[in-house]
Formats: sequence, structure tokens, C-alpha cells
Amino acid sequence: MTKASTTSTSVSWRPTDSWLLGIVLAVITFWLFAQTLLNVIPGIQDELGVPTTLASLAVSITSLFSGIFIVVAGKLADRLGRVRLLHTGIYLSILGSLAIALTPVEAGTLTSSMLLGGRILQGLSTACIMPAALALLKTHYDGAARQRAMSFFSIGTWGGSGLCSLFGGFMAATALGWRSIFWMSIIVALVSLFLVRGTPESRAEPGTHARFDWPGMITFVIALLAINVYISQGPVLGWTSPVALGLLAVTVVAAVAFFRFESNRTQTFINLQLFHDRRFSGAVLSNFLLNTAAGTLIVVLGLVQMASGWTSLQAGMLTIGYLVAVLSTIRVGEKLLQRFGPRKPMVWGAAITGTGILMCSMTFLLLEQYVVLTVIGFALFGTGLGFYATPSLDTAMASVPLSEGGAAGGMYKMASSLGNAMGVAISSTLYAVGRGMDPEIIQSWGIFIGNQDNVSLRFGGAIGLLFNVVMVAIALVSILVTIPKEEPGHEEPLEVAQGPQEDVAPPPLGN
Repeated sequence: MTKASTTSTSVSWRPTDSWLLGIVLAVITFWLFAQTLLNVIPGIQDELGVPTTLASLAVSITSLFSGIFIVVAGKLADRLGRVRLLHTGIYLSILGSLAIALTPVEAGTLTSSMLLGGRILQGLSTACIMPAALALLKTHYDGAARQRAMSFFSIGTWGGSGLCSLFGGFMAATALGWRSIFWMSIIVALVSLFLVRGTPESRAEPGTHARFDWPGMITFVIALLAINVYISQGPVLGWTSPVALGLLAVTVVAAVAFFRFESNRTQTFINLQLFHDRRFSGAVLSNFLLNTAAGTLIVVLGLVQMASGWTSLQAGMLTIGYLVAVLSTIRVGEKLLQRFGPRKPMVWGAAITGTGILMCSMTFLLLEQYVVLTVIGFALFGTGLGFYATPSLDTAMASVPLSEGGAAGGMYKMASSLGNAMGVAISSTLYAVGRGMDPEIIQSWGIFIGNQDNVSLRFGGAIGLLFNVVMVAIALVSILVTIPKEEPGHEEPLEVAQGPQEDVAPPPLGN
């Protein structure tokens, strides 16, 4: 089947493994360094003297801005150039990390402005980096070479997210302190810039995106912003308060307006035809649902620190099994994709992930028993995501034409960011609601053994974690429904109604 467009890139240029490493390092600037706040925010809050509400906002606002603007950046990458957006994202990462590293202690508005401003820049950074990087991988690699490149991209994302808790806790516990995390992020970003230097520009062919759909973009951003603020700030605003209900109303109105705009235009902000392909829609949907499991990290790490008095480093050690498993099984997922096709490894991955989170939710046990189950649970969590990552990502990107590479990558990673943000927000909210329950009622059930002084915390943790189990179960069902049974290596890019154009075969993998 003919691909829908080409990209303007030099056919004589070949990517090298050092170039691929530069892409991975660009990705890691978010998933390893920016996400460390999930674990080290208590120490940052204490040192800077900021209120709990602002600290919680600092955790969630990065994923919020990433999720809102990642599709916008993907469209701009296709239109203005993927290399340009990649570089822009790396520069924004440097500025964001610099702002956080230099945040002053107890300086009032200046402290909160630099902390939140840095986190917003980090969100905008990943919004630029992720879709641009995925579009460049699709442009320069094909077939098994692309699947290999996608595996390394997944190592940067899932591996970085697995290492962030352990890495952040370790750095915060050393004499270097938590600020060193962000200085190291700047160094990694500079190395990334050096490794990707000389990359030829790549963009959609002139005329493929003749006009930019401003109404579609504006209504899209408003809808996502309103629903994210409702979810993340619901506990503070009150779920049924006039402000909260107003946010829901804004979400509905903006969403309806967005779909009306997109249905009546030939040049759209989001090409809804992409979702006519079951493989693309299934990969994006299951990716969103599985990423809500990020709430597992913040609940478990917060629970053991609050209920047992553990340090952030001790809590981070619980996730070492996740880190080892996800890093060692991502390439396994790539091989499973090549042998069985995407459906089986995606199903196996979701099932194993759900089992691991279920083990982490058994907070009614004694601490020693719970620690053993949690270590095993995180190892299964990482194994499942390792199986799932490359088959899902490759399925999404293989299903779209080259002209939509940036936008499609943006939509896939938007699902990641929004799933992450919503998972953290909802899990944290359920955790807080459970903690507020009368401990005498919980004790009367006779389920929670051991120390009874912290049963409310443990009950809240169980509720927050079981939510993640349910979301993974829904992800499993979505994979079974949307990802067709097909032969390994089957690939049929979606055609879009933009007129026939010539094929340009992507260059082979360089050495």
C-alpha cells in the first residue's frame, strides 16, 4: 500500500547508534530526571518551605502541560521540522532544570514561581521531544531496524521512569542533595545535543499541511486543561463545587466544539481518520490505560514513608525489581513482537502488570510480608511493561503514514502523559479519601493485621492501588477487542485522503 506522503530528508544520511543514543538521552531528560519528583518531593517541600498543595501541583503540572501540548508539538514538528522541535525540546529541558536547581528557599512568590515555572518548562520540553523523536525514528528506520530503535526509545521512557524513584532517592540522600538531580539533567541534555548534531531536517511534504487548524487546537487545549484541572484539583475545590462543575461543563462544551470543527474541515488539528485503524486506536487506548498505573508508584512510595517511617531512598529500593525487569525485558518484547505479532505480547504484558500491582495492593499484611510481595510485584510490573512497550509503540507508529509521524507520535505520547497525570491524581485522591475513614470501622473488619495505628493509611493505599488494577484490567480488554490477530511483521500503513504521493524508502539502520 502506498504511503501518504514523504519527508524532506537527505537520503544519503544514515543514523548511527550514537545518534540513537542521543535520542534516548533526550527522552531520558524527562522520564529519569523530571519524574524524580514522584519520590523526592517531600524533601523538596521541606527545604523550600512550600505548602502541600503547591508541592502536589509541582508533581502533576509537568505531565499536565506535556499531555496538553504534545499533539500541538507533534503537528508543529511535521510542519516546521522534527529536528527543530527536538532541539527546542532539549533547550527547554535545560531551562526547566536550571530553574528548579536554582529555586531559592522560602522566598515566597519567587520560590513557587521558579519551581512551578521549571516544571512547566519540563512539560513543554517533553511535549516537543517525544513526537519529534518518534517521527525521526519512523523516518530513518524501517521493519526490524525500526522495532530495534523503538525498543531503545522504550528503554529511555519505561526504563527512565523505573529508575527515577531509585535514582532520585539516592541523590537526595547524598551530600549532593536533590538539586544535583537537575544539574545532571542539564549535562545529559547537552550530551544529547552533541550526539544528534548534523541530523538533516525532516518534515511533511509542502502542501500536506497547508493551513494550521487554530480553532481545533484551541478547543482541544481548553478541553484537556479543564478536565485535568478538575481531576488534579478536585480534592481542593470539592468534586461537586460550582467551580468543579464549571470545569466539567467547559470540558464538555470544548470537546463538542472540537469534534464539530474536526468533522467539518479538510485540514484538521488531529486527523481523526488515524483512529479508523484499529491497531493505532488500540495501541493508543491501551497505552493511556496502562500509564494510569503510574499511580502505583506514588501510592506505594508514599505509604511506606508515611506508615512505616521509611526514607525516600529506602522506599525507592522497593522499585529496583521494576527497574531490572523493565530494562531486561524490553528487548524481549521486541523479539516477541517479531515472532508472534503485537497482540500476544501486549496481552501478556497487561496481564503480568495487573498481577504485579495486585500484589502491591495487599496492604493488610505485616510490613515484612508486604515488602516481599511489593518487591515481587514491582518486578512483575516491570516485566509486563517490558513485554508491552515495543509491540504497542511499533504498532501505533507502523499504522500511520510518514506525513503524520509527528502528530501520531504526539497522540501516542499524549496518551502516556495524560494517563500518567490522571493515574497519579486519581490514585492520590483515593488514597487521601481512604486515609480519612474512621480507623475504628477499619479495625472492626479484622482484615488489617499488625500495627493498628496506621490502618487508615493502609486502607487508603489499598483503595488507591486497586484502582490501578481495575485500569489495567480495562487495558487488557481493550487490547483483546482492538488489536487484531495477524501474522508477525504484518504492516499496512493507514492511507489518508490527501492525494497520492511517491514512496521514499527510509534509510536502513546505520552501524
